Amino acid sequence: MQFKDQVGFIRQHIKKNKLRVFMTVLAATMGTAFLIVLASVGFGIHETIRDQMLSNRLVTEVQVHQSEESGDPGEHVEEIKKLAHVKAVVDRQQLGTNQMSLFGEFEGNHVLVVTDFKEEGKVGFALKEGRLPQNANEVVVGSHFTDYLYSEEETESGDFKTYEGDLIGEQFTYRIDDVEGEFVEEELTLTIVGIGENPSREWVSDRNIYAHDAIIPELERIHYSDHVTGSDDHPDASQLFYHDVAVYVDKLENVKMVSNALRDKQYYVFSIADELEQIDVFFLALKAGLVFVGTIAILIASIGIFNTMTMAVTERTREIGVMKAIGADPKLIRRLFLMESAWIGIIGTVLAVVISYAVSAVSNYLLPIIVSAALGEEDFSELNVTFSVIPWQLVLIASAISISVAMISGWRPARKATKIDVINALRQEL
Repeated sequence: MQFKDQVGFIRQHIKKNKLRVFMTVLAATMGTAFLIVLASVGFGIHETIRDQMLSNRLVTEVQVHQSEESGDPGEHVEEIKKLAHVKAVVDRQQLGTNQMSLFGEFEGNHVLVVTDFKEEGKVGFALKEGRLPQNANEVVVGSHFTDYLYSEEETESGDFKTYEGDLIGEQFTYRIDDVEGEFVEEELTLTIVGIGENPSREWVSDRNIYAHDAIIPELERIHYSDHVTGSDDHPDASQLFYHDVAVYVDKLENVKMVSNALRDKQYYVFSIADELEQIDVFFLALKAGLVFVGTIAILIASIGIFNTMTMAVTERTREIGVMKAIGADPKLIRRLFLMESAWIGIIGTVLAVVISYAVSAVSNYLLPIIVSAALGEEDFSELNVTFSVIPWQLVLIASAISISVAMISGWRPARKATKIDVINALRQEL
């Protein structure tokens, strides 16, 4: 029996029982679509969280902290730079003393952060406008610098006056206290040459003043000026600053290697790669669970396929008897019924994939609007949230499950067809 004759045999039965076959295909379609759409929610949430994490932090950044065994990482920056795959080591030193910024009629409460802008330049210090400092008297201010400028003068409405002018090129006076907590009379004049980009997290305020590390000796001299009599007694700058060391790796895949190398040196380290690994494991389990739940729907649909194929065997008992009487191989008869059940699974899967992509697109468009309307949040619809994502791997998994279940459902009826007695089959009335 040629292949086209086998296809004709299947088509003949399908035409005879259009409604029953249609309902069976519909059940298979709904079960497979349910699996894909349900699992796509897990993929969508996973992708959204990963995108937010990757956009909020530098993925190649490794934060290095002191342990009892390692000592201060700020004192070993040059050693850390020699590690393989290290692109840059940024040691941001925060001034650990009282500070004051005098900006014309305004007074500010800011935090001075000293860093090596050569290393910052390697990893792309984000600027809203301006440039990076090139000497000790030039600084970059955080994006919320003006929010921390205060004036005792009130406006006509009774509110305190706020600074609204341009910052680039402006100069201000910076003061720090001495070792006894009293502000020193000597002041520094600093020039603003750049403004930092807004922090990726909306709730974070950047009020820092980022200065060149060439300013360290001057700050140290001023802070200890009334208490140091000779150069031999001059304190080390590490007593005045707190180190915040971040290592930047050349590629994401090398982050774990560098992290392990730093751990071997007894440092406490944290990187986005560590967090992503934990997130990926969690969502792998979640997506596997969703696929399992969706598979239950396909198994329910398989009952319909089993019933349809069992009815097909019963209705075509005489045809099967004739085929066996003229010498048809039992394997051929089994193949015919397995092909029919596979056809139901394939058509159901194709329709399910099309429907799933449509549902996914509609849900990603409508759900933010519906949720924002329900919560009364106008800006929610503008958030970059993906509710459903259907990767090709999910389509392959769902298709394999659907077609496999369909063929397994048709296996027993197909096997039953091969065992029909020829004499009894031919006795049946048409």
